[in-house]
Amino acid sequence: METVASAPVVDSRELRNVFGKFATGVTVVTCRTPDGTPHGATVNAFTAVSLDPPLAQVTLIRGNKASRYLEDAPFAINIMAEDQLDVCLNFAGKPMKGTPRWRSDEGIPVLEGNAATLECRPWRIYDGGDHVIVIGEVIAMELNDADPLLFASGKFRQLGGYCDGTPWEASGDALAFGWFEGSTSFKSF
Repeated sequence: METVASAPVVDSRELRNVFGKFATGVTVVTCRTPDGTPHGATVNAFTAVSLDPPLAQVTLIRGNKASRYLEDAPFAINIMAEDQLDVCLNFAGKPMKGTPRWRSDEGIPVLEGNAATLECRPWRIYDGGDHVIVIGEVIAMELNDADPLLFASGKFRQLGGYCDGTPWEASGDALAFGWFEGSTSFKSF
């Protein structure tokens, strides 16, 4: 009888440190509670999913109040500007002096001063272990001239200078711009 090798034990603190080496932006996901009160949670697990249809993903800790509110309600992904650290910390549980500034009292609650904002309606929700993966269909967006707040290795950061090299408009293997566009035969290396 063949035995199945058991999976190695992964230390969760070490895994968190490894995940932290991937620099991310910082978002505050906002929605309304069942009684209509604006609510938010600081989230750095944000991903662009699709341009057609327009989809964005956030991943929230299971049991987080916001993860329960997003099941059937529209929400906003507020991409934090580098001068919004106090707002970010407020929605991470460290109250700021004063209160966050909201764009308006109507519709999806959106914070003021963001680097960018995506307003979404729920599209799909998936099990993500100790997290909930929420995909929203983008229904409105706003882009501002502000640098984003960043997070890496457990610390907040500001955007630095550009690296050497040439920027490009699309990936080298993208269908419309790729290395193989228009090719009908390929030469061996």
